[in-house]
Amino acid sequence: MGKKTIKYANSLEAEFVNSLRGRVKSYFEDHRISRFGNGNMIVKTIFMFMLFFLPYFSMVSGLVTSPWLIALCWVFMGFGTAGIGLSVMHDANHRSYSSNQRVNKILSYSMSMLGGFHVNWQYQHNILHHSFTNIDGHDEDIDAGDLLRFSPHQEHKKFHRYQHIYAWFLYGLMTISWTITKDFKQLAGYLKEGVRLNGKNKTQIITELILSKVIYYTYMLVIPILFVPIAWWMIVLLYVVMHFIAGFSLAVIFQTAHVMPTSAFPEPAEDGSIENHWAIHQLMTTTNYAPNNRVLSWLIGALNYQVEHHLFPAICHVHYRKISPIVKETAREFNLPYFEQPNFPKAIHEHYKMLKTLGRG
Repeated sequence: MGKKTIKYANSLEAEFVNSLRGRVKSYFEDHRISRFGNGNMIVKTIFMFMLFFLPYFSMVSGLVTSPWLIALCWVFMGFGTAGIGLSVMHDANHRSYSSNQRVNKILSYSMSMLGGFHVNWQYQHNILHHSFTNIDGHDEDIDAGDLLRFSPHQEHKKFHRYQHIYAWFLYGLMTISWTITKDFKQLAGYLKEGVRLNGKNKTQIITELILSKVIYYTYMLVIPILFVPIAWWMIVLLYVVMHFIAGFSLAVIFQTAHVMPTSAFPEPAEDGSIENHWAIHQLMTTTNYAPNNRVLSWLIGALNYQVEHHLFPAICHVHYRKISPIVKETAREFNLPYFEQPNFPKAIHEHYKMLKTLGRG
């Protein structure tokens, strides 16, 4: 499907949207709290960065020399990579981490620190994914090329019948693909489309991408190879293991929110129009899970509350648990869907079922 200008019917269900926004606004006013991060967010940020950098500096400083402990360090760094991405980078790039936009900008660079490119992420995630959730040809989160079929509107291939089996391995390659090829291909595509990224010209943005990769590979591969007392090929192998852990963690957290049996995959009309209000579209394409698991929620940046995140991306994730009942009650009051799975294993199972369904054609 060629790209069209998507137009939502935002005059429909305006009463629901106004009611919901008014109630959420009242929650913050009544409790006299900011919609941005709080002390909990600062503690979480410190924890996630320590989870990544303590193992790293323990290795390169020579404090840890046992091959098994070095391997364990890379495992912790894999979880640290996912944790920083989910709990810090995500909010910073949505400008919801802090009311101080300088802080948001600085922390947004953590995406590049982890091997991705924050400029690409801001456009792919904030603009394409949040604006056009589950719309084939627009939402790149459901575009995995030919290997995976995430939408009923995508071309079906014979090998997709096995995607519910092999998808999990491919999920583990997600972040390492950012570091090697995806960012370059993605940026080339955006520039070809004429997308203006961060107000910078083509030369500036390409230079920034190359520089970010040079810095990343220097500190993530060159320095460990030089200073960590194991063979270079083991460093490379453990680097891949780290990314597999991070990629798999990120993929299952995000895909269980949108590629589900309950998810809608709206197809725009010839003129690019979508029959629902943008907010209703988010309700129909998004699923929550594990609402009572506060430990999981803390660790994954409250992205088990994806409905709240998609409706209010400018609100820091530390508030999602509290505003969730408001969203749920308002949706039910207006007879609108509010999809939710009771726990994370159930959400993964439902995603597995959806992969299998889409694989059949």
